Amino acid sequence: MTDPIITFDNVTYTYPGTETPALDSISFSVLPGEYVAVLGLNGAGTTTLGLCVNGVVPTMLGGDLEGTVTVAGLDVGEYAVREMAKIVGMVFDNPEFQMSQLSAAEEIAVGLENAGVPYEDMIRIIPETLALVGLAGFEERSPLGLSGGQQQRLAIAAVLAMSPQILIMDEPTSNLDPIGKQEVFDMAARLNKEKGMTVIVIEHEVEVMARYADRVIVLNEGKVVLNGTPHDIFSRVDELAALHLRVPESAALSTLLARQGLWKGETPTRTESAVDAVNTLLEARRG
Repeated sequence: MTDPIITFDNVTYTYPGTETPALDSISFSVLPGEYVAVLGLNGAGTTTLGLCVNGVVPTMLGGDLEGTVTVAGLDVGEYAVREMAKIVGMVFDNPEFQMSQLSAAEEIAVGLENAGVPYEDMIRIIPETLALVGLAGFEERSPLGLSGGQQQRLAIAAVLAMSPQILIMDEPTSNLDPIGKQEVFDMAARLNKEKGMTVIVIEHEVEVMARYADRVIVLNEGKVVLNGTPHDIFSRVDELAALHLRVPESAALSTLLARQGLWKGETPTRTESAVDAVNTLLEARRG
């Protein structure tokens, strides 16, 4: 049996100067190569959960951490963030704020230099990593001259250059247009499927979760309230509504039809299955 790559064991974390825990008695595991989507309202603890995995919590932010977060066999609380960066890469919501260099190549080189990677390795890693995210030939391009989707892919490239085992993306498309969003999600799915990378995406784009994720974890007030497959989670339309969370439009539509006696059977959570089911329903009614 494969050992988990991430384990939260009864983790409670409280930020300095606060009394209410941001995470409250969290326990779950993630297997190597899993694509896990994390869903929750602002303030539910989703970002804090990601910061626990890369060691920013508690190593850099302080506060009170109870329980244990284990990543690739390491107790995160015992290692510096720069050490965890070799295992866990994290990308945030606004790529422009992460850009500090004059060229795409220099943007990727910063992390490599901090990690002490030799120059002769860097000149090989940089073009390889840019190609991996669909930015081949962009070495001399200014990051600020790129589109939003390209900037986010560059931010991800800077993380991937460190060869992490785990990629965490915290609302990576909140400031992107639909094309940019699709670029980022497609790339994360490709890294997961083709490279076997463990991916954790903190998002509100539930259609994307339903399409790509192996598992969905729902947080509310710092607690894990749901943990299961996308179909299992997004079929619980009423439970998610009570938490003020969206479900995929396909699930919402089928639930509405079911309440009118027009839908029977499973709740579809992906657009394609919903279209097929609606077509079948219409043909049956015509007959």
